[in-house]
Amino acid sequence: MVTDYKKFDLFGETVIQKVNLKSPFEFAFPVAEQACFLYMLKGEMEYQSGVDRLNVPANQSLLLNCLQSGKQIRDIHSGNNGEIVIVTFHADILKKVYDNEFPLIFKKSKQVSNQHRGVINNDFLIQKYIEGLLFYFENPSLVSDDILILKLKEIVLLLSQTQEAEVIQTILSQLFSPTTFSFKQIVEANLFSPISVDYLAQKNNLSASSFKREFRKLYNDSPANYIKSKRLERAAHLLTVSDERITEIAFQCAFNDLANFTKSFHDKYGVSPTNYRSKFKEI
Repeated sequence: MVTDYKKFDLFGETVIQKVNLKSPFEFAFPVAEQACFLYMLKGEMEYQSGVDRLNVPANQSLLLNCLQSGKQIRDIHSGNNGEIVIVTFHADILKKVYDNEFPLIFKKSKQVSNQHRGVINNDFLIQKYIEGLLFYFENPSLVSDDILILKLKEIVLLLSQTQEAEVIQTILSQLFSPTTFSFKQIVEANLFSPISVDYLAQKNNLSASSFKREFRKLYNDSPANYIKSKRLERAAHLLTVSDERITEIAFQCAFNDLANFTKSFHDKYGVSPTNYRSKFKEI
C-alpha cells in the first residue's frame, strides 16, 4: 500500500519520486524507453524479472532498463514499511539536458546489449546524493527546472564513477540504441495511457482492421474489451493497496470520466469502487 507519494516533474515527465510503502506492495514496471535508478531508503524489496530474482536491502540501489517487459518489485517481509527514491531517465529529456552532447556513460559500450539491471552497492556519495533529494522533498518550494537538471546530471556523474560503471553504461546506452518492440510490448506499454486503437495500430505500422485481427489472434479478445478489462483489474488492485482518492485511481488507469469508470467497475465486479475498497479492508 502506498502511504505517501511525492514527485518532481521536468519538461512534462516525472523524473524524481519518493514513495512510502506499507505491506503488501507490488509494482510492475511498464515497457518504456527509459531507465530507472531505485534507491531503497528503508525496508527490503525483491526485484524480479523472469527467473532473475534479487533482494534489495536498505541503502542499496538498482539501475533498470525498461525496454523489456516482466520486471517488478515487491515487499519481502510482511508488515514492514518501505521507502524508495526513484530517478527516471527519459531519453527525450536527457537529449534536452545535454543538448545531444552526451557524456561517455551514454555511449554504446562493449558489453552484451541485453543487460537489464545493475546493482549499485552501498556507495557513500550516492547516499549523500539521496540525502540532498530528501531535503528538496521536504522543501519543494525550492525546486526549479534548473535544480532538477543539476540533480539529473549529478546522479549520472556519480553512477559513472561507481565500481559498476561498465554495467551502468551498458544499460544507459540502450536508451539511445534503435529498439524494435514486439506487438505485445507496444500493447502492454500503452495499456494505462488514454490512447485509441488507431494509435496502437499506427505504432505497430498496421491498419486498424489488421491490428484488430492480429490482436484477436494473440489475445483471443477485442482490443477495446481487453484493454478495459486490464485497466479495471489495475484499478481494483490500487483500491486494495493504496489510499489514493478514487478519482486519482480512475485517472491513473486511463479513465477520464469518473461516471464511466464507476459504471464499468460495477459491471465487472458487481460493486462500486468505494464498496469494493471497504469490502477488501474488512477481510
